Amino acid sequence: MKRLALTSLALAAILAAGGAGYWAGHRGIALPGLRNWLGIEGSLAANETAGVGPVIYYQDPDRKPVYSTEPAQTVDGRPFRAVRASEDISFEEKPEGKEQAVQAEKGRILYYRNPMGLPDTSPVPKKDSMGMDYLPVFEGEASEDGIIKLSPGRIQRSGVRSEPVRRQSIAQTIRVPGVVQLDERRVSVVAIRADAFVQEVAPVTTGDRVDKGTRLARIYSPDISTAGAQYITELNAAARGVPEGGAKQRLENLGVPPEIIAEIERSRKVPPTINWSAPRDGIVLERNVSDGMKMVAGTSLFRLADISTIWVLADVPERELSDVHIGAPVSVRLRGRPEVAFEGRVSVIYPQIAEATRTAKVRIELANPDGVLLPNMYADVEIGAGDASAELTVPQSAVIDSGTRRIVILDRGEGRFEPREVKLGRRGDGMVAISEGVSEGDRVVVSANFLIDAESNLKAALSGFSSTEAKP
Repeated sequence: MKRLALTSLALAAILAAGGAGYWAGHRGIALPGLRNWLGIEGSLAANETAGVGPVIYYQDPDRKPVYSTEPAQTVDGRPFRAVRASEDISFEEKPEGKEQAVQAEKGRILYYRNPMGLPDTSPVPKKDSMGMDYLPVFEGEASEDGIIKLSPGRIQRSGVRSEPVRRQSIAQTIRVPGVVQLDERRVSVVAIRADAFVQEVAPVTTGDRVDKGTRLARIYSPDISTAGAQYITELNAAARGVPEGGAKQRLENLGVPPEIIAEIERSRKVPPTINWSAPRDGIVLERNVSDGMKMVAGTSLFRLADISTIWVLADVPERELSDVHIGAPVSVRLRGRPEVAFEGRVSVIYPQIAEATRTAKVRIELANPDGVLLPNMYADVEIGAGDASAELTVPQSAVIDSGTRRIVILDRGEGRFEPREVKLGRRGDGMVAISEGVSEGDRVVVSANFLIDAESNLKAALSGFSSTEAKP
């Protein structure tokens, strides 16, 4: 009976000590005497430092990966260990000596940097305001100047993606506005070279299409009649052996059609009126004559234009003019008929720049057999620029252009990235040529490269900060 009572008292004392330890642990009160009395001072307690701050969660006392948000016990009745905010928060089992082995493998620790990337370093281990451990920077890592190292998890979360540098030709297209214009070489003015009276005008109006030789007007000119009579006199004199004078040449100088001169020579009569005809096929742009008008020498009767071939004048910006060359392929689409594309080539690059728009005129000649292209129509012009030679190219998203420098991020593998300054060439179809800075086969980051660039700038700042601290 006495033995049973002693056993009960011992159990009660142990339970009381455990409860006191649990209560003291929740309130951050150290009870060294209790730990010595329980005989654990030299075992687990010898290898641990007491945590501070609120309890974050509870872990199995044997450090098994079993956790609880509330106080819990194991199957054999032992309470879970309270893990506080200042302690290492990890959900992975860390075998004994693993950290020391990793540290020995990486080399000597130079300093510790802020885990959130802030420009703050420390020569000794420390924690930030949130209880997170500063990250060690090893000697091997610091020796790789310009190399950024990211963990696989961070690379996956950031969406980092890279592509190889390829050698290919860039199909560059310059898109500019244009205006349809007449071919200057196919415009004719029907004029009279002597004073005349309009006897009758043909039923031809502005916009009508006429063929070569179509009668436009019937006129009477005293000067032409006089020259015709002189020509008949010379023809009759020539029959008697008298040398021919210059009457025929005068008729030609007055613009008399060749068929009228031939008719005078055949009939030996001067017609009272002369039919003035169209010198070429085309459309009537202007009609400046009416029945009964008196026309002085040099007056324009009609203005005709052949629109079977038409011009498109495109305004190319000054900065893109160097990429345009004679013979470059061109595609033209009318604003009113965007579904139809007219194909042509650059025929002339005008040798002057407009001061107001800083553009140069580029002429494109297009066949217009159906007469769809009309003068002064607006058009959208696409000019194929550059040559077909292969160049080192990367996607445009791979280039970070700050205005003063242009860099790409090289993917060195195993989470290692290196910023590289490059020189750019032509752009087109979402690609940009690289003339200096990379080699064929290098992998460049095309997604999330701005985040890596920010990490690079941060590392440079930390490196400068640490080197300043190291000075005596």
